[in-house]
Amino acid sequence: MDPKRLKNAFKRLESLDDRMTYKLRRGSSSLSPSTVEQLEKRHRDLAEYTVELKDILRETIVAIGSRPKPPLGEGPSRGASKPAPGRE
Repeated sequence: MDPKRLKNAFKRLESLDDRMTYKLRRGSSSLSPSTVEQLEKRHRDLAEYTVELKDILRETIVAIGSRPKPPLGEGPSRGASKPAPGRE
């Protein structure tokens, strides 16, 4: 699991919640019938929310299945090997 990637995905999820959830909830509590324009606006908001949520979910799944990235400049990279003796 890559904790940094998972943390970033969670931050994006919190941001999405802060920005969009109130838009989706406020329209559903109305007692009067909605106009066509109001319905179209809610539809656009819901579509935007759904697409961004899908991206965050994908990032979360990748973060869970990934290995953490080593900090830059720390040790040799995987696959790098020392030269054979006498071939330096």
